[in-house]
Amino acid sequence: MVTKKKASPKKPPTFAKATGGKAAPKKAASTSAKASVDKPKAKKAPKVAVEKPKKDLEAKVKKELAKKVAAKPETSKRETKKELPKVSVIRIRLSAFDHTVLDEAAAKILESAQRTGALVHGPIPLPTQIRKFTVNRSTFVHKNARDQFEMRTHRRLIDLSETTFKTMESLQSLSLPSGVDIEIKMG
Repeated sequence: MVTKKKASPKKPPTFAKATGGKAAPKKAASTSAKASVDKPKAKKAPKVAVEKPKKDLEAKVKKELAKKVAAKPETSKRETKKELPKVSVIRIRLSAFDHTVLDEAAAKILESAQRTGALVHGPIPLPTQIRKFTVNRSTFVHKNARDQFEMRTHRRLIDLSETTFKTMESLQSLSLPSGVDIEIKMG
């Protein structure tokens, strides 16, 4: 037995290191100790192998971040274009009983749309709707005595093309005179 220990001088020092400097027991115990010595080495080897890729990954991540920071002005231009998607056409129909108030509202809409860079078509005057009411003057007799009243609804149409999100915001923030009905269709 003694000769076998001398034949393998490398194994007992690793066993002594793994057990904390204790002497090697009998041969049967030394075989089980060899198995236990192999297990910590197997555990240590992956730890070392895992630490190296972490350092490599950290270096790769830092390089990618540096590339993104260097390319950031280009992406910011693209992002601003994505934030301002173009709406194809906005159709605005204005209607009011007073044509002067209607024309003032149309002028405000035109100014705000042109400031944002949209193409403006209009205001196009649409036919005036006339609602006539005929009423008897008296309550019971005199069928031939009547009054006629009419309500004129003036209408305008404005088409906006090549509009952006800024155009929509400016249209929503407008303060238009009272008595003007607005219908906005996007399409």
